[in-house]
Amino acid sequence: MLIADDHAPSRDDARQALQQRGISVCAEASNAIQAVQQALETQPDICLLEVRMPGGGIAAAWEIAARLPTTKIVMLTVSDAEGDLFGALRAGAVGYLVKGIDLPRLPHALHDAAEGGAAIPPTLVARIIMQFRSKHPRFRTTVLEAEEGHRLTSREWDVLAELAEGRSNREIAKRLHLSPSGARAHVSNVVHKLGLANRGEAIALFRKNHS
Repeated sequence: MLIADDHAPSRDDARQALQQRGISVCAEASNAIQAVQQALETQPDICLLEVRMPGGGIAAAWEIAARLPTTKIVMLTVSDAEGDLFGALRAGAVGYLVKGIDLPRLPHALHDAAEGGAAIPPTLVARIIMQFRSKHPRFRTTVLEAEEGHRLTSREWDVLAELAEGRSNREIAKRLHLSPSGARAHVSNVVHKLGLANRGEAIALFRKNHS
């Protein structure tokens, strides 16, 4: 188990709750860079990450999920904002717990995540269901993918939705916790996969199919 949180008392509380139930904590970190480094060195079964730590817990989740696909990622955070919730899930998190959880329940939630369950409280599950029932483009099947014969990744789909909102590469990078070069690469991949000439055509096609 790895715990990454810039608030030392929160790390201590989580570690004690886990150790009391016989769960070993192999590493701790106080920022995203350390979290990724420690995860790669120790290869824990589960990473417990704070969304709002320096460097961004969501950015750390993306990197860890990409490089350690068998490691489960659970967020334990002060934030219950929908942007953070959905950003974490898109990054590969299998759980999202809000601080204030009864700490003796934390080991049980993490055990469920390790066994393939979702460590998400009912109030947040309700929000997820509402999003999937909505017409928000990130959760809709896009006919343009079928027409062009290519499937966008979830990350590319997010980038395309942000493009359609008129945002620049720099704005997309900030909103989706990407590097500027990463945002540019995703835009290029979207244009290429859809067989289009430029981002303007991608935006026009997206808006046509989601108007």
